[in-house]
Amino acid sequence: MKVIASDTDSVRIPDYWEEAKQQLMARDRIMARLIPQFGDAQLLGKGEPFATLVRSVISQQISSVKSAEAIWLRFLQLCPKCNPAQVLKAGPENLAACGLSKRKTEYILDLAEHFKAKRVHVELWAEMDDEAVIAELVQIRGIGRWTAEMFLIFNLLRPNILPLDDPSLIKGISVNYFSGEPVSRSDAREVAANWEPWRTVATWYLWRSLETLKETA
Repeated sequence: MKVIASDTDSVRIPDYWEEAKQQLMARDRIMARLIPQFGDAQLLGKGEPFATLVRSVISQQISSVKSAEAIWLRFLQLCPKCNPAQVLKAGPENLAACGLSKRKTEYILDLAEHFKAKRVHVELWAEMDDEAVIAELVQIRGIGRWTAEMFLIFNLLRPNILPLDDPSLIKGISVNYFSGEPVSRSDAREVAANWEPWRTVATWYLWRSLETLKETA
């Protein structure tokens, strides 16, 4: 994994990306057409685990990216270090004043408690397999399997995640593999079997393909 320093954060680049691209294009005709459209663009990992999870909770069920970003920025004004101690010290009333619902405030405090009490083994996640990390994360209130899988993709940069609960993945498979026809989870698994062990990479390109559709619509 390559790390690039920036002014505000470090950006991590998965070292498997080029190999994954070549293998996917060799074995999957849709990927062979799709991947070259995006040139050198690739998945980037950014953010510390705790901050990444807090931001995920804040963004849940908010359809407007701008609204979620505004709450996140107010949260950072309250907790600029975004660490568990700072969040717990802020308390529920100050967190709610950032625009968080009562439930999300409770979720973020519970997340901070888990990290502070070391009920999650952050330092071991790099060595733990995907399902073991997911099992730890879903014990935290407000974190379901989808959020855990997004964390594995965007923070831990795991190469073989297939987030079947993600509507954009299902839509991407529908549009690119089934001419827009409805797709079941079973259909998605069957298509994705051809992507092993690079399901994260294929998923990323399907997400990008939907963005291209929006731009050309």
